[in-house]
Amino acid sequence: MTAVVAIAAPALLALAWLRLRYLVVTVEGNSMLPTYQPGERVLVRRARPTRVRTGQVVVLARMADEGETRWIIKRLAAVPGDPIPREQIPALRDAPGTQVPAGRLVVVGDNPAQSYDSRVSGYLRADRLLGVVLRKLTPR
Repeated sequence: MTAVVAIAAPALLALAWLRLRYLVVTVEGNSMLPTYQPGERVLVRRARPTRVRTGQVVVLARMADEGETRWIIKRLAAVPGDPIPREQIPALRDAPGTQVPAGRLVVVGDNPAQSYDSRVSGYLRADRLLGVVLRKLTPR
């Protein structure tokens, strides 16, 4: 019995650590077409806003009308300290300063015609970041 506990305890700790570090998110909507299809599942590594780079695909929280949190998948167009991408992001054309401010992110969907993103809403709060998409888990 002691041998079983000695083997099971580290395995359970490792599983708990993995669950805290990684999660699976299902893609909803068409905003990331053709990169990600609705219904695809992606592996996400939790990340701090200071650990992300322009070009990465990330998952962020967006408050729905009912007050519930919905996860959205977008590509980072700029992170704090990057030049403000005024030409690509109409909502930021008149933003003050020359750099993306601390605590803010600029995100875009790969399908601009069907993406509610920074082109419409401007900056998103960096504290809404869940993590970085590592890979697809479901085939097309």
